[in-house]
Amino acid sequence: MRRLYRFDYALRNETGDVVDASEGGAPLAFIEGDGRMIPGLERALAGREAGDSFSVVVLPEDAYGAHDPALLTRLPLDHLDVDRDTIEPGSVLQFGAGDATRVVKVIQRAGDDLVVDGNHPLAGLTLRFDVTVLEARDATADELEAADEYTRSIRE
Repeated sequence: MRRLYRFDYALRNETGDVVDASEGGAPLAFIEGDGRMIPGLERALAGREAGDSFSVVVLPEDAYGAHDPALLTRLPLDHLDVDRDTIEPGSVLQFGAGDATRVVKVIQRAGDDLVVDGNHPLAGLTLRFDVTVLEARDATADELEAADEYTRSIRE
């Protein structure tokens, strides 16, 4: 039987700075194999029970992958529907809609162009998760059906 896990976490980068956390927000939840969790963290949670607390280091290949230089792109500002005066390094832009949505981060302005990075912001980083398991149980039939539908939708 596939299990559902619900947990609080703090995500730290290689220097130990917290870059994301569930504190003050909703905990994360997923069902084993549904494609919602990075593989390294999913493996670390396997077999855990409510009340367990642990830390795990997840390498890039088990998280968001290596940083791919091919995803650095130069875009002419004239072709973008953006306010030229507000775009600066660090800005995040979204293109498209639905399944065709692409999110990029502006790395630099180069004249009338933007250099953008289409990598996940955590690509190429080794991550440390501090985790407290809140719930660990067999998933219900309804939960499994919803998870399987989600998995099918992301693979299409």
